[in-house]
Amino acid sequence: MKAGVIVFPGSNSDRDVAVAIERVCGRRPQMIWHGDHDLPDLDLVILPGGFAYGDYLRAGAMAARSPIVDAVKKHAARGGLTLGICNGFQMLTEMGLLPGALLRNRDLHFICRDVDLRVENTNSAFTRDFAANPQVRINMSHHDGNYVASDSDIAALEAENRVVFRYVDRDGTPQYDTAPNGSTRGIAGILNRGGNVLGLMPHPERLFENALGGSGGRPMFTSLMNHFAHA
Repeated sequence: MKAGVIVFPGSNSDRDVAVAIERVCGRRPQMIWHGDHDLPDLDLVILPGGFAYGDYLRAGAMAARSPIVDAVKKHAARGGLTLGICNGFQMLTEMGLLPGALLRNRDLHFICRDVDLRVENTNSAFTRDFAANPQVRINMSHHDGNYVASDSDIAALEAENRVVFRYVDRDGTPQYDTAPNGSTRGIAGILNRGGNVLGLMPHPERLFENALGGSGGRPMFTSLMNHFAHA
């Protein structure tokens, strides 16, 4: 699997996700500066978490206008897998690759803690290895994770099984109205219609092995590895 991580000024989880890819998949991703105009030949492009450009104006707004973005859009348009984590999810909405927007958390507080998620769609390149255990616990760390979209977009996401991750209680009850950040219908991650662009707010790379306190995020990386191993 040939992966690349786009590095922006203010990224702070770029190395974390690179380590996760290398440890789980056995090959270190290329680190690509946001000011470049072209991408190498890649299977997977990752937009990492952090605070690109200090979240000036809106989270992800300035990063979505970086020189590398045209190449990322072309990669996605060709069907290339594209993953945005936290700040990367915010960028994907600002780029127009995913519907909706990420607003300030409901209580206007930064949240950093582990949360429970249910994987609602285990039939994607990103999530197949979650099928055996679709409820997982990984870390959230953001100030702008309150997902909102038009009623028609929310209805389409639900009807087309494109809500991939949803916040749940420890007993698995969906947090439709009680997500920690106020996210509409407890949405934590979504797919585009093509199934090749995924954005999620929590950080699977922060809990990918037990030495970090849990391995709830590991199936995302094994899913991607296995997808290309069997392609």
